[in-house]
Amino acid sequence: MLNRIRGGVPVDKIETFIGPNSNFKGTLICDGNVRIDGVCESGLIKTVGNIVVGPEAKVGSDLEAENISVSGAVTGNIVASGRLEVLSTGKVWGDANVGNILLDDEAFFKGRLAMKDEPDRPDFGTDQRTQTESDLPNTDETVEEAESISDDGQS
Repeated sequence: MLNRIRGGVPVDKIETFIGPNSNFKGTLICDGNVRIDGVCESGLIKTVGNIVVGPEAKVGSDLEAENISVSGAVTGNIVASGRLEVLSTGKVWGDANVGNILLDDEAFFKGRLAMKDEPDRPDFGTDQRTQTESDLPNTDETVEEAESISDDGQS
């Protein structure tokens, strides 16, 4: 889980826990780490710490945190100033704005992804250009040339 994140807060320091038999709807704002193993139907869960979504969790809330690890299902939007991890059992339907992202094999993500600190695009120089219709060969002339070559065996 979040123990993969370099310098991340250990998972054993969870301060807010939404258990497997809990159903939450609304806004939760806190300073510590949050673990969700139950159902969060709607609203917002926001912390300056980390959020861990357990494998049986169902989250319809938007999530905002430093780092977010998803092993369950999330249908809300995600903002992670650090890292978003969608692990092999994790499924995300929603937009994500993150510092960086890890998608495990078999993880699912459907939505728009935006990463902070976009690097400059590579410069291919002035010789690099896209072809326009006028740059493309005339297919009628190409076919005529090919037919004349096939008729006499020479060009």
